[in-house]
Amino acid sequence: MSVILRQVRESDAAALSEIYRPYVENNTATLEYDPPSAEEFADRIREISAEFPYIVCEYDGETVGYAYAHRYKARFGYRFCAELSVYVREDYRRLGLGKRMYRALIELLTRMGYRNLYGTVTDPNPGSFALHLGLGFYETGREHSAGVKFGEWHDVVIFEKLVGTHERLADFRERPLTVGELGGEYAALLSRA
Repeated sequence: MSVILRQVRESDAAALSEIYRPYVENNTATLEYDPPSAEEFADRIREISAEFPYIVCEYDGETVGYAYAHRYKARFGYRFCAELSVYVREDYRRLGLGKRMYRALIELLTRMGYRNLYGTVTDPNPGSFALHLGLGFYETGREHSAGVKFGEWHDVVIFEKLVGTHERLADFRERPLTVGELGGEYAALLSRA
């Protein structure tokens, strides 16, 4: 068994959109209703990976999962917060791949200077609840009946993990690094993950 974590490439769009498709069509892990096309997925990859880590998991040379971070909220005052997402192909779940990718994201985001990390989980989702709690996140909020899918209303649970200090900023314009500013440390960390 060979597991490799690497940076996403735009050419991964078709494979990743197929991993994501069952989450859209068959369950409430995402509240998205229509699976994005490979072209739309490529646009998402370009937009997100310009600033945030976006990881692909290969298992024996086959693309079986991905994880990424993205902006938690749009306002500049939230710039030290990031939200994490992870998706694993159905036939590769329960092998610890999601946890491995999440750990790598957490380490990358911490090195980039993020202070607060979030996971937003539709309830019920026992696997995602266990992942977050097992990695030191805690439930910090619940949006009651905030999402609807397949005709049913669902709570959305916010998990939070503090990974940095919250001292007063010397420069109020300070911000976390982008993946480009992280440089070779990105690939080096993934090679050890």
